[in-house]
Parts: sequence; C-alpha cells; structure tokens
Amino acid sequence: MIIFIALLASALRLATPLIFSALGGIFSERSGVVNIAIEGIMINGAFFAILVTKFTGNPWLGVLAAMIAGALTALLLAVLAIHLRGNQVVAGVAINLFATSITAFLLEMVWKRSGQTDAVEHALTGNPLTFLEKIPVLGELFAGLTPFVYLAFVAVAITYYVIYKTPFGLRVRAVGEHPRAADTVGINVYKIRYICVMISGVLAGISGASLSLGTVSLFREGMTSGKGFIAIAAMIFGKWHPIGAMLASLFFGFAEAVQIQASSLGINNIPSEFLQTLPYVATILVLSGFIGRAVAPKADGIPYEKGHR
Repeated sequence: MIIFIALLASALRLATPLIFSALGGIFSERSGVVNIAIEGIMINGAFFAILVTKFTGNPWLGVLAAMIAGALTALLLAVLAIHLRGNQVVAGVAINLFATSITAFLLEMVWKRSGQTDAVEHALTGNPLTFLEKIPVLGELFAGLTPFVYLAFVAVAITYYVIYKTPFGLRVRAVGEHPRAADTVGINVYKIRYICVMISGVLAGISGASLSLGTVSLFREGMTSGKGFIAIAAMIFGKWHPIGAMLASLFFGFAEAVQIQASSLGINNIPSEFLQTLPYVATILVLSGFIGRAVAPKADGIPYEKGHR
C-alpha cells in the first residue's frame, strides 16, 4: 500500500506540469493557433521563476514572473502567427530554440556558470494543506503533493467553465471552428486569438514554475525534457477537452512515475534505459493513433485574414 501511495503521489506531481501546459494548448488551439512553443514557454517560466525567487525571496513572486514571462513569450508567437500570418509550427520551433538559448545566456550572466543555477532557499515543494496529512493511509499521499498539484486541478475546473459555460468560451470555440462566420456576427477574431495565445503562455509559464520551484528548487538546462511536447500529445489524446487532457496527463505522469519508482516496485530485470523511454513511447503510441483518432478544431493552424475569401 505504501508503495502504491508513493507511486500515485509521484504520478500526480509529474502530471502537474503536463496539465498546466495541456490546458494552455487547449486555449490556443481552440482559438485556431497551433502552439508548438509550449516547450520554450515552459523553459522561460522555469528560469524566471527561479531568478525572481532568488532576488526577492518570495516564491509566489517567482510564479508571477513565470506567468509574465510565459505571456510575453506567447505574445511573440501571437504576433508571428496572427498578425504576420507566419507558419505557426515554424514560429513555435523558433521560439523553442530562442528560449533555450536566452535562458542559457542569462544563466551564465547571473550565476557565472552553465548547466544549472544554485538552489533557492524558498521554494514550493511542500504540501500547503498539512491538515490532510492526518488522514489515515491517504495522509502519506497528500504529504507528497505541492501547491502546484492543487492549482492544476483548480485550473482544469476553471478552464472547463470558461470554455463551455461562458460567452467568452463560446466565442473562442466559434473562432476556432468558423472564424469567418464569427467575424460576420461581430466577434473580433484577432483579439480572441491574441487573448487565448497569451492565456496559453500564462499556463505554460506556471507549468515551468512547477518544475523549477515545485520539484527541484533550481533551474537546470534541459529540465523540461520534452514535457511541452508530451503536453501537446495529452491535449490531442484528450480531444482538446480540459478533462480529457487532464486524464491524458495523468496517464503520462503515471508512465513516468513507473519509470522513476521501478526499483521500489521490484522491477529490476528490465534495463533502466528501456524504462526511461516509457513516457516517450506512450507519447508516440498516442500520436500514432494507437488509442484513436482525434479531430482538431477546423480552423486550427490556419491564419485568418479579414475580408479575404
């Protein structure tokens, strides 16, 4: 039982950054903009969360910095994809490369070395709801959670409500499916897409902060390890639905948790190199259509030009 609870707690922690990023992808793609830049936004979020926490001593200001960094990075994507009508995939890949390079440069400038930063004294690695740890058996589960885990599930509920229960969400879905029809009834397609892409950046920035502030208390080059792309897979697997994306993220988180907890589970006769590939193999299987095909919003990835037929 103890091993199972440890595995479940690990899966929840590992799924948390995927949930935030997948929700961000949903906002962006529901409005019609493909956001391949989620990986780069996560990198920027992780770095600036540690940077601001280092100088202020307040990790929540670090989270705020990650959100701002994510929004500004996403704004760059929005300008390229919406205003300039550039290729959204190419723009996203370019931003990923830019984020990797700029954070490596700033790491050298601030910490005078490459690889990783120093650990910050104040982080968000502990369980904020300590009273839950007194629950028999399940107390051990809650003890292994961080504030980001709770926030991730709150974000799922808010995203579901916004997209499916509000006029704004209706506009977002209309713009992502039939932007020209939405335009004819007075919906500003460009404005909706800008807002959604920046919301996507805010959520992916929090995702990055959950890695640096909520996991290891430092920033390390390459610490995202493709999690932005796995989050995109979770979004597709979840069929661009918040709850579906959450469940898919939990699936990928569980796959990674099995790899990490392999020795505790008694899995010693399988090469560690093979176990390390589990999250990525699961991603490939999902994207190859092993689980089932998903249909994206009709206008996803298609630049919109007002008045053009």
